[in-house]
Amino acid sequence: MKRGRLELIYDLLRIIQKHNNSIKPTPLLRFSNLSSQRFELYFGELVEKGFIHEKEEKGRKVISLTDKGFRYLERYKNIIGFIDEFDL
Repeated sequence: MKRGRLELIYDLLRIIQKHNNSIKPTPLLRFSNLSSQRFELYFGELVEKGFIHEKEEKGRKVISLTDKGFRYLERYKNIIGFIDEFDL
């Protein structure tokens, strides 16, 4: 079954969180299991909407979650809990 848009966003943010809130773009792409084209679309949207930000550390790009990204993860967990509780 294909992942929906919200689930893909959750997966990307969760991967970043699991890597101590600091991951390079290539490992994020690899762990996301998306094509590079789809990854670029979602990545661009997440940056544009303020869920993640890129910064330079030691000459390399590193991706981190913003407060908005952390809030998304919490709220998504609540929604999934609600869906599971009512067996929807």
